[in-house]
Amino acid sequence: MKRINLAAILLVLSVFTSAVYADITLQSKEEVEGTWKLQSTKNSLTDKESIPREDTWIFKDGKVTILHIPRDGKFYDQPPVNYEIEDGKLKVALVGNNRFDVFSLVEKDDKSMTLKGKFGGYYYFTKK
Repeated sequence: MKRINLAAILLVLSVFTSAVYADITLQSKEEVEGTWKLQSTKNSLTDKESIPREDTWIFKDGKVTILHIPRDGKFYDQPPVNYEIEDGKLKVALVGNNRFDVFSLVEKDDKSMTLKGKFGGYYYFTKK
């Protein structure tokens, strides 16, 4: 009997936990348009350490430009690439090939946005 109760409690908790972290469906490109400063990233929601970032992502006219990307002690800017909304997710083209990074919108308001990458990393932005 105790096993059944424990299983029922775990089932209820898993339902509520998944509802808390549900992705938000994007409807249009306009929802992400603007200039966003990438403040930090995390490998997972439970990761205690965040990685400070300095990138700026500019979404405009179906293109995203990423500026001030750190690499080997220097910074570089990525040329504009296409982005689109497909199945409620943000698809950003990768430079030099026909592949895409796919992001889910976790949270967004007028001043901040959180994206989740396809491999589970979290990206925390503030609006510039």
